[in-house]
Amino acid sequence: SGQASRDLARVFDAVFATDPSAAQIAQASGPDNVTFAVEPGERCSLPDASVDAVCVAQALHWFDRDAFFAECARVLKPGGLLAVWGYQDIEPPVRLLAAVDALRAAIEPYWPPERAFVDSAYAEFDFPFERIEAPAFELRADWSLPRLLGYFSSFSAVKRYREANGTDPVATHAEAIAAAWGDPAATQPLRWPFFLHARRKV
Repeated sequence: SGQASRDLARVFDAVFATDPSAAQIAQASGPDNVTFAVEPGERCSLPDASVDAVCVAQALHWFDRDAFFAECARVLKPGGLLAVWGYQDIEPPVRLLAAVDALRAAIEPYWPPERAFVDSAYAEFDFPFERIEAPAFELRADWSLPRLLGYFSSFSAVKRYREANGTDPVATHAEAIAAAWGDPAATQPLRWPFFLHARRKV
């Protein structure tokens, strides 16, 4: 969608945004200072020592990390920044936890193995360059019940569950989540832990 690149375009003069999927790039949009290209992160067309920052949003668990880190070393200028971030599973209010956890348990076997890296906030990854201390962040939102159920329905694990079992796990657990929710017209506060790994090439 180009979402991260649009935010980066506000603080950088030029942004070069890539994805190996032509379909994803076809859907991406951004301001005039963003250039989109169909390229893998592990092998891009940028010249040596040409960029101030390399940023990866919620995607490093899909990369060949050794190849990607070598590419970062190639394209980053001296003093350039590698910033990698992502968000973890939703943390609902305590009143919703049991009902939401039941849904999560049902779909857990249908996540791809790489999902575990996000759950651990990339703790296993051996990042290159000099470490920069990053503060703790979190995403917060007040959502309605239909929006939360729609969010769950967007999960790839839910899609795989449907394909494997012929039933919708969100629909199965919606009644229990709604009962825990209370007033259907009310919103509930939700949060997502957000992690950031920052490194500087020296």
